[in-house]
Amino acid sequence: MGKLGKGVTLVDEKSIFIGEDVVIGDGVTIYENNRLEGKTVIGDGCVLLPNNYLKDAVFGKNCTVHFSVAESAQVEDGVSVGPFARLRPKAYVKSNAKIGNFVEIKNAVIGEGTKVSHLAYVGDADVGENCNIGCGVIFVNYNGKSKSRSVVGDNCFIGSNCNVVAPVTIEKNSYICAGTTVTEDVNSDAFVIGRVRQEVKENRAHEYLKEVR
Repeated sequence: MGKLGKGVTLVDEKSIFIGEDVVIGDGVTIYENNRLEGKTVIGDGCVLLPNNYLKDAVFGKNCTVHFSVAESAQVEDGVSVGPFARLRPKAYVKSNAKIGNFVEIKNAVIGEGTKVSHLAYVGDADVGENCNIGCGVIFVNYNGKSKSRSVVGDNCFIGSNCNVVAPVTIEKNSYICAGTTVTEDVNSDAFVIGRVRQEVKENRAHEYLKEVR
């Protein structure tokens, strides 16, 4: 077992694995079914709720992690991760950010206070402070041959189901409407909307519904 600080609580020691090189700070609580490997560091006051796998991951103070995977990732103080999140190599999450359920971060920086709350992929990107990354947002970093990087400035809102197609820069204080695909750089304080216009054909639904029933 690695180096444990003062006042560490292991809720179910039999189901917890802590590697020899792992360092755990003071006042940490680790619930059942956690596995910590490699050069993992857990800062003071962290809570590891059940079912995490952490390898070579560094967490600051007072973080909460639940049912998630982190490998070769760095997380600053006061961050909430999970449930069902994945921090892949070179993920860097700054203080007081939120990484929610079914969120994947890869080779990306998530700025202080930024929320990526659910069902999103942020890969090869630098996201600024106090941003909101909505449900279903995808940072499209791969064109089938090479990967490119995108940048999002501070205080941006990216609505649900948006695609950010790298390489693009979205400058600070911008608003990207839900359902928009961003393929060009966005200036500061811009309002961006790019959707197909809704078309309604009255009294036609029954033709399609009978085919699926």
